[in-house]
Parts: sequence; structure tokens; C-alpha cells
Amino acid sequence: MATPRNVGPGTEAEFPEYAGHYRLESCLGSGGMGVVHLARSTSGLKLAVKVVHAEFAKDPEFRGRFRQEVAAARRVSGAFTAPVVDADPDAERPWMATLFIPGPTLSEQVKRNGPLDPAQVRRLMAGLAEALRDIHRVGVVHRDLKPSNVLLAEDGPKVIDFGISRPKDSELRTETGKLIGTPPFMAPEQFRRPREVGPAADIFALGSVLVHAATGRGPFDSDSPYVVAYQVVHDEPDLTGVPEELASLVLRCLAKEPEERPTPDELMRELRSEAASYDTQAFIPAQRTEPDRGVEAGPAQDRDRDQDQGRGQDRVQAPEAVREPGGGAKAPAGVAARRVRRGPGRRAVLGAAALVAAVAAVLVTLRSADGGAAPEGNPRAVAAGFDAWEAEPAGGEGVPQCTYGAKTLVCARTGLVFALDPADGRSLWRHPVAPLLRGTPPAVSAGLVQPALDHGPGLEALDPASGAVRWRKDGLAYSGSTATGAMLLLTRADGTVSGVDAATGEVRWNRPFPGRPVPHFRFFGGRAAYAATVAADGGSTRVTAVDPATGNVRWDKELPGTLDLLGAAGGSVYLAEGDSVYGRVKGVVRYTPDTGATRRVALPVPVDEAQGGVYGSEVYLMGGGGSLVAVDMAAGRQRWRLETGIARGSAPVADGRHVYVTGPDGRLLGVDARKGRLLGQTPPRLGAGDGVPAGLPAPVVADGRVYAGAPDGTVFAVDGRDPASW
Repeated sequence: MATPRNVGPGTEAEFPEYAGHYRLESCLGSGGMGVVHLARSTSGLKLAVKVVHAEFAKDPEFRGRFRQEVAAARRVSGAFTAPVVDADPDAERPWMATLFIPGPTLSEQVKRNGPLDPAQVRRLMAGLAEALRDIHRVGVVHRDLKPSNVLLAEDGPKVIDFGISRPKDSELRTETGKLIGTPPFMAPEQFRRPREVGPAADIFALGSVLVHAATGRGPFDSDSPYVVAYQVVHDEPDLTGVPEELASLVLRCLAKEPEERPTPDELMRELRSEAASYDTQAFIPAQRTEPDRGVEAGPAQDRDRDQDQGRGQDRVQAPEAVREPGGGAKAPAGVAARRVRRGPGRRAVLGAAALVAAVAAVLVTLRSADGGAAPEGNPRAVAAGFDAWEAEPAGGEGVPQCTYGAKTLVCARTGLVFALDPADGRSLWRHPVAPLLRGTPPAVSAGLVQPALDHGPGLEALDPASGAVRWRKDGLAYSGSTATGAMLLLTRADGTVSGVDAATGEVRWNRPFPGRPVPHFRFFGGRAAYAATVAADGGSTRVTAVDPATGNVRWDKELPGTLDLLGAAGGSVYLAEGDSVYGRVKGVVRYTPDTGATRRVALPVPVDEAQGGVYGSEVYLMGGGGSLVAVDMAAGRQRWRLETGIARGSAPVADGRHVYVTGPDGRLLGVDARKGRLLGQTPPRLGAGDGVPAGLPAPVVADGRVYAGAPDGTVFAVDGRDPASW
């Protein structure tokens, strides 16, 4: 195949055959900044790879903006965008790869087939409102929403091309004397004060996009981008041809002042309030319980097609108007526990937003979780008078990671271990540790808090009531630790494992484990700790169960495939089966040592970068692209799959009725464990910086409450019985 020729700006004669290890097959579109190619991964996965023009690759400022585009795309990657698969902004020719989505852009659709009918416009409005809601929730403003940046996928519209988007708190600002955007779809403030553009600018663009979809033209029309800019700032929009039932909503989106425009949540509520005049299921597809085998699962593409809007409407750089003074007050950081009370109105707003968090979710009436007896051994009662609370501990950095034990909520941040009263979030004690946190919560073993080696070179045991040090041990000789019910398993660099009494710090046993250079143990409760070692060729995995009290091997089994431990329950061990190259999970394996039985359940569609949790015979997998999957190992099938809309999530935690997962923006999601339906979610709790946390702590479920840590440094608690009330 001949290498595709460059048809956009730039001095290069040909594009490279590869971007990273992805072979570029054909050109999907070309724009001012780069060209998007159809490509395939080694496994055959279809991708859309954006390669920057060579002339811009030499510009350090442009590279900075491209890094920001990659970061923004990753931050919002989910159900309403094209998930980012890979990127290299530091390559000689920077590139970014996203999943390929078959389907035309809105610009192409209108150009070929004319304006959309009223029902299609309504569905488009609902889908884009959902997309903007999730984009804004993670702190990103798109700033260039237009018909060529909206893909009409089979399961709803996808917003693409974050080339000029930025986090609301980004330090990369618009240059003095310049503004960037596409004039017919820019908000007045983008012309008047572009450095202060916020989420409301995307709502204005949404109004313009809807007018284009309904009429084939924009609300402000001229051959000159400068005339269009004047009209956007000073003239009233032309809504001739916009469906009458939507005209008032579109007009509100096109308000001159940002504060007068509706939010995405308000738009969705307005659309639902008119349900008597249309079928709500027409614009929110029903949840699929089984994937459509006739359509490629999860494809997406990122096209850069600025030329679709005509040469006079491409992104331009125009003189900037005098910047109006403005500023913002920094919110004071909380230092004490705060009760979070939700009145009926607040509950309705949060619940309504939660139920449309994924395009594939069913629109349902808000209500509390249905009743029914909880599984035996899983306490569901919440103490009378319990109120949701949140607390921000003084000190430490990063996302708090918590454990419940000895009737105390014990958490850790970089440089700090602390305890909170689980009933109201009051601070009980704080204990500084060496700032070497590697992303694991403290453990409670033998009734004592064990910060473990992840928090420094020394090993300590703390009193859960006071934080006082009960014993301390030099940990320099050890490279890892695992806490079990009464013992700590410490691993040396030579592979020798020591069993340490968690109550006294005394070493009870030492032994090597042949065939495992440096064993890494996992403990899921019960009487055994587990280690899994994958063979060099990835063809098999050796799984060993060890008695923590003695170090004796309970059983040892070689299982085919590349496996990773997920959990243990009911006398069986559960493992994720994946590939060693791409990290996809393609199935779940259950091994029962008492009988020697092995059961494999293949997933209809693999889950990327999955983390897992086990409850009974159910296995839950949370994928890097936002897919939450339930696998019924007793029935031998995937029970359901939910596209949550979050870029990635924590390991899922279940209590029999609900599945809980946290997102990178601090949201806690509650999902019906039986039906895979999103029931509720908490508000975002974003941190102050632009970054997304490297590790997300799993929620903690105890006594009917759910506890979680957020990127803004807070720890919060909600009633686990009723996610719709969050």
C-alpha cells in the first residue's frame, strides 16, 4: 500500500507508514493542524490516528497545546467521546490514537441528506447535552463544538477533537491579541474576553450546532468570519426552520450572557419535562443486555475536518477585543468534617443527572433502591440518624485511600496516615509517615493499623483508637508487604518471604518459594494468601495458596493462560484472563481447589485495563474506557455491561445489591447489581490541578455505608442503601 500523501498544510511530501506501532492505512480527513488516518493495531483493532503536520511539530508552543489536547481527550474519554488508546506528544511527529467510530459527522450528514427532522434534532440535543455534562464534570471546556466535531454513531452522538479545549483551571492561556475557534459556533465571550471562556461557551455552540442540524445553516450567517463575529456579539439569532417545540430552548442556549444559558443538566430536565409530547425512549436507547454481534463493539474515531465548514469558517485568529476585568475567589479548603444534607429538591436534581450518565442507559423514574432481604452475612442496617458527611484532613497529598477496621475508618495520603469516626467524619488522630505512598490503603491486621512498607522504610503498627505506635520494625530489607488477618507477609528482594506476627512484630517464619523470583501475595479474607506468577511466554499461570500463619503451601496449580487474581469466595479463586501485550481482559476463570474444577467464561467484548472485584459467584470488571461488566460465574455468562461514561474507574466493590465505583473526578457511582442500571452518583470532587490521579481508591463498604476518597483531598460517606439519594 502506498503511503498516504499529505493534502493539508505542511512541507512534508509523505506521511509516515507508522505512528508508534500502528500502521496507517488511509486518510480519514485533513485539517489545519494535522491529518487523521484509519489505522490498525497489531491485533487488528481499528483506530483513528491523528498525526500532526511536520511544520507544527517544530513549534514548542504547538507541542504544548497538543499535549493539552491529549490530556483533555484522556480526561473526558468515555461514552460520549472517542476513547484515547495511545499517544506520543513527544514523538518527532506527535500523534494520538483513538478508537474508530463508524458514522458520518453531523456536517457530512446535513451536507449529503439535508437538515434533520425534528425528532432527530431532539435526540441530537439530548445526546450532546449528556456529552457536555460529562466533559464539564471533569473540568474541561471544549471551545470548538461544531458540526464537523460531532460524530453520529449508532448509539448516539460523540464529541471529538479537543485540539483547542483546555481544563477550566489550565495555565495554558489564549495569547494576547489572538483568539481561536470557529466563528459561527463561537460564543460572544470568545470574541470579547477569550481568556475567561467557561463551560457556558459550549452551550452557546450547542445552540448553533442545533440550528445547523435543523436548517442546514447557522443562526448567524455570512461569507465573512468577521461579519459573523459581529453578529454573534450584537445581533439576534435567526431561528427560522428550528422546530417550534425546541426553539425556546435553543434561544436560551444562544443568550449573549453566559449566566443566562442553561446548564446541560437543565437542558436534559427540560427535555424530559415535555415527555407527554414525545417518546423519551426515542432519544435515549435502551440498555443492551447482550452486545450486538453484527456491529463492531466500541469503535470510535477522531476526525479533524475543519474544511467541512468552508474556507471562510475555518478556525481563525482575529484581533482580540479589550479584555474585561474579572477574577475569581478561591474557595477556602475545609479542615473539619462537614455534614452533607440533601433536601428533596437537591435529591431530584442529582438523581436526574445520574440516570443519564451513559448513552446506553435506560431512562427510568427516580426512586430508592428496591427492597428485599440482603444476603446473609452482609449487614445493611445504617445507624439511625446517619447523615452523609465529608471531611478534608489537614496535611498529606493525593487521593485519600481508606480501610475500615476496628470500628474506625483509617486512611492514608502521601506523608500521612489518619483515622476518622465513621459515623460523622470527625478526625480521631493523625500520624505522619515517610512520603513514599505507592497507592495502597493502610490495613487493619490483628486489631492494629498497619501502614505497611508502601509508606516508608520502617514497618509500624498503630493503635486504631489513638494512633500511638505499638511496635516498629526496620523494613529496609523488604521490598513488599501483604497484611492478612493476623500476619504480615514481607518479601525480600531475593524472593524469601517472612511471616511477621501483626500483633507483636515478631518474625514467625522465613522461607523461599521456588519458581517465583519475587512472589507478590494477595489476601481476600479467609485462611489463605494467594500468589500468581505468569510464565515467560504468557501461556500459563502458576497459582499458589499459602497459610499465612505457617508459610505452608496449601495448594499449587498451573493454569493455562495469562491470569491475574481478582478475589476468592465460597472456596474458589477467581482470576481475570487477558493478553500480556495489550492488557485486555477477555474472560474470567474460576478455580475450585477442593474439586480441581476450572470454569472459564469468555467475555463477548474484551475489557481494556480492567480492575475487578468478587462478590459470591459474581465478578465485576471496571474497564479503562468506562465499561462496567458483571459476570455470573454460576450461570457461566456475562450478566450485563454498562457504559458508565467515566474515563476510567476504580476497582468495583459490591455488597450484593449494589456495585460501587469511583471516577477520576471524585464521583462515586452506585449501580444496580442485578440489572446493571445506574441508580445514582455523588457530585464531582475535582482536585485543584489539571492532572487526573494515577491511582483511584476503591470505595469502602461497611455497615450499610459507602466511604470514598476524592482528588480534592476529601473523604466522604453516603448511605449505601439508596444511591438515588446521593
